[in-house]
Amino acid sequence: MLNLVLLEPEIPANTGNIGRTCVVTGTRLHLIRPLGFSLDDRALARAGLGYWPNLDVRLYEGWEGFLAANGLSPAAPEPRLHLLTKKARCLYTEARYRDGDFIVLGKESAGLPEELLARYAACCERIPMLEDRASLANRDDWKHPAGEDTEHAALRAQDICGNFIDPNDYRISALNLSNAAAVALYEALRQTGFTG
Repeated sequence: MLNLVLLEPEIPANTGNIGRTCVVTGTRLHLIRPLGFSLDDRALARAGLGYWPNLDVRLYEGWEGFLAANGLSPAAPEPRLHLLTKKARCLYTEARYRDGDFIVLGKESAGLPEELLARYAACCERIPMLEDRASLANRDDWKHPAGEDTEHAALRAQDICGNFIDPNDYRISALNLSNAAAVALYEALRQTGFTG
């Protein structure tokens, strides 16, 4: 079984999409608090996450708790970890995935903390993407008109896919979290002989 780990996810729709992907692939989902949303029954029902009871999901209070609960040594990089970051040199397709590995993604607004990237540098992988100027050709459409209300200004802090952008130069930060998770997970499943 493969494992997807979300460190401090902020957007419930992304976690919901990732949870659905985990259900249909038999992947275990690990959520490390704090979460930017509630997982109580009422919130799950309101979000239409009827499949949630079928999801193998584990919750942790922090990174160290996650490591301890899964028998991962906090003292040294673990080959069982795959930290997705746009700051890595190694491509996710160059990594070797094995059954039981953990694919780790950070929160939508900031990614994984620099401390973790430095600590697990040998485990960092990236998904190749076009440069921002090539992928966001409509950046001028995102300029804030004079007198725009704050509600609409907040919406412009994200692109159409929910990616956070820099309001000073309108850059995309990276793939949407659920897309990045699916891309890496399906490569790991391909390498491990998933028959689904």
